[in-house]
Amino acid sequence: MAKKKYLLTATLPDGYVKTIGPTATEFTHYWRIVARLGNGRTEVFWGHSKSLAEAKKTRALAAEAGASRGWVGHDVDIVELVRSAG
Repeated sequence: MAKKKYLLTATLPDGYVKTIGPTATEFTHYWRIVARLGNGRTEVFWGHSKSLAEAKKTRALAAEAGASRGWVGHDVDIVELVRSAG
């Protein structure tokens, strides 16, 4: 029997809403990195994880990426996903 699929919704502090799914994977958190580049532009990277601890590792990875890619700065948002019927 197939696993039941759900929609996962993340609402970020700036009001942006991201919907993931339908998926049967047990994701719990959504993360987003907004990188500020030297030319005034931005790049956005995002993903989801199966635990808060896994999502928090994104902060260290973003700092390493920023140093190696020459970002002027970056912001990392981590929010809990809300599950609904899919």
